Amino acid sequence: MARVQNGRREQTSRRNSTAGERKKRERYYRQYDYMLLFMTVAIALFGILMIYSASSYTASTSRFGDPFRFVSQQLRGLILGVAAMLIISNLDYRELYLGKINWIYIFYGLCIAMQVAVLIPGIGIEHNGARRWLKIGVEFQPSEFTKIGVILFVAYAIYQSRRSMDTFTGFLKLIGVYVLPVVGLIAAENLSTAIIVGVIAVGMCFVASKRKKYFIVCGIVGVAAAAAYAMIGGGFRAGRITSWLDIENSPGGFQILQGLYAIASGGIHGSGLGESMQKLGYIPEAYNDMIFAVICEELGIVGAVMVMGAFLVLLWRIVMISCNAPDIFGSMVCAGSMIHIAIQVLFNIAVVTNTIPSTGVPLPLISYGGTACAIMMLELGLVLGVSRQIKLK
Repeated sequence: MARVQNGRREQTSRRNSTAGERKKRERYYRQYDYMLLFMTVAIALFGILMIYSASSYTASTSRFGDPFRFVSQQLRGLILGVAAMLIISNLDYRELYLGKINWIYIFYGLCIAMQVAVLIPGIGIEHNGARRWLKIGVEFQPSEFTKIGVILFVAYAIYQSRRSMDTFTGFLKLIGVYVLPVVGLIAAENLSTAIIVGVIAVGMCFVASKRKKYFIVCGIVGVAAAAAYAMIGGGFRAGRITSWLDIENSPGGFQILQGLYAIASGGIHGSGLGESMQKLGYIPEAYNDMIFAVICEELGIVGAVMVMGAFLVLLWRIVMISCNAPDIFGSMVCAGSMIHIAIQVLFNIAVVTNTIPSTGVPLPLISYGGTACAIMMLELGLVLGVSRQIKLK
């Protein structure tokens, strides 16, 4: 009997020592998502190529006479964006709220201040009848920073009290008191961006909440309110809806109609890179919001599907980072970025294919806009920063 007991003790001792040695051999490493970094840069470089193809004719025939004018500006934004993305991704995102200063509140307050400033005549810069830009060294849309500000603010609010999202009152307090006024400031000059910001905030709350029923009511009310604002407000917003309903006979539907011609003429395999006909003055500013039509014409359905596939891979990597984030704040930051990119891609493609009224939403990382590209990469730098804090065996 004593021998049996001694044998059991020896076996237990060996198992414990083996487990201890195995634990010592275990190493943890940080999961920096190089796939997300690669896809971001690859999509942006493809955007450079397509911007040159779509803008070279317009740039050559303009008063500047430089076919590389738009490409050079976009390339500067890309270089700045990559640098910002790498710097932000190597910082600990938790220092935004764990330090002595809560940088999230400061950044959100700065975003609100810029949205107010852009509405003031003489400060806000107007292009094509819309006052949406500020100039501090370079021209930029404050709403691009506000998207990041809303993502960070809502993520921090959920981090502080996730259970409040399970109640309608908690959701209403966050959206109605802290987010809706900012959405209203943006909507004064840019309804489409205001809708995107609202969808980002509500979508993040939807992801965090265990109760989903009241979001259906909020979605219906939100769509109805946006439609009523566009119709009752009159002006160009009501004109866009009228053009959408009668695209062939409405003067305001010329751009979308030419985009549809481009998609139809591209067919399955496209006319070839640089061979688009609609970019030769038929589609105004083809390198901007309508660049997806040029992609369809030159690269065909195959090229369009590959572009959408690249965005799906990008979104999939963000979702995987969100699921493995070390805390709920990091998870919500990733969720907000995923919703932001997804809704902009959907809106842009839907407008080009005339599925929804024209909104003026660019295709992320591909449409012309150097500052917008840089700010988008800064946002993805935050997501990469979250991936860097994920520890795997």
